[in-house]
Amino acid sequence: MLKVIAVGDVHADWPALWGALRAASCMDAAGRPTPPVLAGLYQVVLLGDLVHPKNERAYERLTGLRRFDVRNPDHLLLAAREQVRELERLREYHAAAPHAVHIILGNHDAAVLHSGPVLGTSSGLVHVEFDPQRGGALLPESLRRWMGGFLRELRLGRVQFAHVSPLPAHASYDDLFYSDASHKRWFRDSPEYVRLAGLSLGVYGHTQMQGGIHIDRDAGLCLIDALHAREYLELLLDPAAPDPVRGVRAMPF
Repeated sequence: MLKVIAVGDVHADWPALWGALRAASCMDAAGRPTPPVLAGLYQVVLLGDLVHPKNERAYERLTGLRRFDVRNPDHLLLAAREQVRELERLREYHAAAPHAVHIILGNHDAAVLHSGPVLGTSSGLVHVEFDPQRGGALLPESLRRWMGGFLRELRLGRVQFAHVSPLPAHASYDDLFYSDASHKRWFRDSPEYVRLAGLSLGVYGHTQMQGGIHIDRDAGLCLIDALHAREYLELLLDPAAPDPVRGVRAMPF
């Protein structure tokens, strides 16, 4: 039996991530994996989008600035520096228990690694702090190599963890991905994709759940982009069983 702690999109909300891991008894006071994680009894899964705060206020919390200005190179460099520091901390945590800490590549992470399209929000905010062509700073090579090894999916028996959905097309963050809005609404329009993929349960992020983690046991899916709501997902799994899910619940912290 495994306990799995799954955390939705981070978007540089590092205090929330560390708070979730500590609340789940997966991180000690020094920022290291706890004995159950080191032993593999607890499995930690992060669903990606580590970078890029979600809005201006989040950038201000990250940088300590009273008003974040995406057109100011000094502000961009500060935002990049603060994220790099915490990414390094997460890399050390991951390296201490790679058998039990799993990180999925999100589309925001991929955009930083591969100089993809400039991502932004409906308010007009653009995420360019890691784009030297737009005043930002290039992500350090050591972090690029680490993030380049992130998973596209993780399967524990018939349970899948992925950033967007069970569809392979939704794990390729190319022009087609961004031109097709289905990656934001598939779970409403076609929740049967999970069962059609032969899964007992699928756990996904990417689409923010305003009311907290969304669990649909009939469809076999969990949408957990809810770190802003201070929730993570806890699963009890028997990966070898035909139906491996022994428990699933949203956990506040």
